[in-house]
Amino acid sequence: MPKKHFSLSANPARVIAGSFLGVIITGTLLLMLPLSAKNGSVTNFFDALFTATSATCVTGLVVVDTYTHWTFFGQGVILALIQVGGLSLVTLTLFFNLLIRRKLGLRTLQLAQESTSATNFEDTPMLLKGIVGITLAVETVGALLLLPAFVPRYGAEGIFISVFTSISAFCNAGFDLLGREGAYSSLIHYNGSYVLLVISALIIIGGLGFMVLFDLLHYHKNKRLRLHSRVVLTATAFLLLIGTVGFALLEWNNPATMGDLPVWQKLNASFFQSVTTRTAGFNSIDIASMNELSKVLTIGLMFIGAAPGSTGGGIKVTTIVVLIMTAVSVARGYDDTIIMKHKIKRQTVNKALTVTFIGFLAVMLATGVIIYTTHDGGATFSSVDALIESTSAFATVGLTSGISAVANLPSKLILTATMFLGRVGPVSLLLSLAAGAGKVNRKQVMPEGHLNVG
Repeated sequence: MPKKHFSLSANPARVIAGSFLGVIITGTLLLMLPLSAKNGSVTNFFDALFTATSATCVTGLVVVDTYTHWTFFGQGVILALIQVGGLSLVTLTLFFNLLIRRKLGLRTLQLAQESTSATNFEDTPMLLKGIVGITLAVETVGALLLLPAFVPRYGAEGIFISVFTSISAFCNAGFDLLGREGAYSSLIHYNGSYVLLVISALIIIGGLGFMVLFDLLHYHKNKRLRLHSRVVLTATAFLLLIGTVGFALLEWNNPATMGDLPVWQKLNASFFQSVTTRTAGFNSIDIASMNELSKVLTIGLMFIGAAPGSTGGGIKVTTIVVLIMTAVSVARGYDDTIIMKHKIKRQTVNKALTVTFIGFLAVMLATGVIIYTTHDGGATFSSVDALIESTSAFATVGLTSGISAVANLPSKLILTATMFLGRVGPVSLLLSLAAGAGKVNRKQVMPEGHLNVG
């Protein structure tokens, strides 16, 4: 029998998972260098690994404050990890291949299609170029808009802060350099500033997904949007509205969050909280001080996340729409899932169920580990706080109730693994691990079984 040769290129999911892992390892080693820490010492391996994973997976959870612990070099490494992680190493590598006019082969096109979420091979090269072009353009405009806020306050250093914040916001990463205003303070001091609106715009654009952005850019030619874009835009607007109204109602009189703010700042903070909860990780109010219902709303919005093919995480807005409309269709007596007068493929419904189920299990496992390993350590956080932390890790959000900063080793490790799963994607990670494990005979005839459900 001929020997089977192992090939990474034969499995796009494995290449993508491997590329993220390679970037994380490289980032960990660089962050461990004495050159990266302001105290000149070697950063603990697990702290460096957690930070590198959080940056590469564009999450934003931190175990040390980004400004007070890391030097300019360390901050530069984190920024590079965010940019590479937001676009993915595969996307950038394939883009530069196109830039030097190297033709993409069939297997490479398959990899590019998986990495960019393109619908077909023909769109892939154009999408690769557009992704990088849109990213650089939006991040540049964002940085320019932030300059008037940070340069007068911090001088020349404000330029780097503006660039760092813009890239972090567009990539939905949640890292910031505002620890100089108080460790882990994020954007708490900016509820009265236009900065929140600029960052909100960057987060929303990054979270819509490049396929939707392309659709919007070409709308003047086509005068129509694809079903995917219509679903993403409708669901995004609905979730932003629900989040804004929900946080305003629940936190309006809470003195620990919005209670002492003027009315317009409360509205600004409510809208920003709704935006950032969708996978960005910045915060303008203290997450740990929110009431329990606000934390539950935060968990729900984080778990849903952004759109497919975006820099955001979560199970994705299209996934939750498919699940909801499947239930609605069944209730109406339809055999198929119907969304906006379109029949959805059964494979899409199955994938939505799988992603949601795996995501739920990952969050529950991480929450259980955090509670079990820290309940005897004098920790003061609640089970809801642990659920926020684990959901934030899986959905690559970065909002924290303060657990990451004081987490013990088991908690750090489970959160690190959860961030990696959330960024690579549950289905992609399973496919990468299962590749070559044996093929199922799709033509095999199996007896039909009957189960009572519901």
